[in-house]
Amino acid sequence: MAIAYARSGSGDPLVLVHGLGGSRRIWEPVVDRLSAEREVIAVDLPGFGESAELAPEDGPPTPARLAATVASLCEELGIERPHVAGNSLGGWVALELAKAGRAGSVCAISPAGLWRRALGPRRVDTRARVMRVRPLLPLALASARIRTAALRTFVARPERLSHAEARALISDWLDAPGYNAANREMRSHVFEDPELVTVPTTIAWGTEDRLVAPPRPERMPPGARYVELEGVGHTPTWDDPPLIAELLLEASAAEPAPATV
Repeated sequence: MAIAYARSGSGDPLVLVHGLGGSRRIWEPVVDRLSAEREVIAVDLPGFGESAELAPEDGPPTPARLAATVASLCEELGIERPHVAGNSLGGWVALELAKAGRAGSVCAISPAGLWRRALGPRRVDTRARVMRVRPLLPLALASARIRTAALRTFVARPERLSHAEARALISDWLDAPGYNAANREMRSHVFEDPELVTVPTTIAWGTEDRLVAPPRPERMPPGARYVELEGVGHTPTWDDPPLIAELLLEASAAEPAPATV
């Protein structure tokens, strides 16, 4: 299936993959910095942003299946084994691409799936609650105090988002037709066989991440570099754009491991 993407810059290709409920919009604070040194391809996963959902015959949107759609896009663009960076669910997708031999390196920021056991369903459906009060959101988000409270789970420095950015971020979450199915798949599984990831891998975690706890070492791919990002949250591109751009450039400068046959 075709998925939406934005392409900019020149240099070694770097694919950016957003998290659950997001879109390629989350990379906007760092794209210009990255594009100065990389060919950047920021994607909308199926069912998010401007991309349509997977067709029923394609099966459920597991992280591995989402990774396959990104790999197909890379084939269409003539890109072989790009560097891949992902946040949250996107980090899991990046690891699946590497496991399948479709990535030259991985940078996973607060990746999903490295928990020891499946999370299971949420006790409280926050998204459904917010949907019920959606008509009030434009006015509510005009308040800096309410914007800060609404975004604090994902962003450590919500005050750095404008009113328009906050509305767009929340709209991406509420409008994603693929959210429920992808959330269900993500929470029903763990990332398996991390030892099959043999490319240079960076696992990064924000010290202010309020959503997901850092993984235990045994859940990470062998030899992965672990980095703590001071003062940033789960989706950190607005918190400290220079820091995140530097992380992604450094991680994608690693020499890719030879392709396996």
